[in-house]
Amino acid sequence: MSMKITCISGSPNAGGNNEKLLDIVPRIIKDRGYDADKILLSKLNVEPCTDCGVCKKAKECPIKDDMNDIYSTLETSDAFIITSPVFFGSMSAQLKALLDRTILLRRNGFLLKGKLGAAIAVGGSRNGGQEFTIQAIHSWMHIHGMIVVGDAAHFGGIALKPVESDEVGLKTVSDTVNMLCDTLSRFK
Repeated sequence: MSMKITCISGSPNAGGNNEKLLDIVPRIIKDRGYDADKILLSKLNVEPCTDCGVCKKAKECPIKDDMNDIYSTLETSDAFIITSPVFFGSMSAQLKALLDRTILLRRNGFLLKGKLGAAIAVGGSRNGGQEFTIQAIHSWMHIHGMIVVGDAAHFGGIALKPVESDEVGLKTVSDTVNMLCDTLSRFK
């Protein structure tokens, strides 16, 4: 059975820069011999966590939205590449809602523990908050006990919009994906 890397676009913009990256990233993953899956938050409804406490007692969330389908994808993935646009120096609200809702997986046995994760951020300028955004995503990964992977030189993929013309950024994205695949190959 092939290992699966799930790519998550935290952008609310369909066809935007993050989704353009997720047209490129799965090709690299598949060329490396892994299965690739995508979660596009622009096409889904994920409400924020209300800290109601239900998931402290059972592996269920009372919020009825697309997150209930996402949980199984996250559980069956071996690794993740998470992208976000930079919104005021951090991740998008849509991605934050998804990441917060994974508390259910933490409270019910640390179900993401030991999985690999890498992050990519797209900003409006070269120093547009991408490292802070990636750091916030990495913090989420650490809290779950995941193994965090960078691009072999820095934090991860740091891109500038429009991504299709950002050669430097696309190199960091490619390096990040390849480093994740290299690391995952050690677990085969």
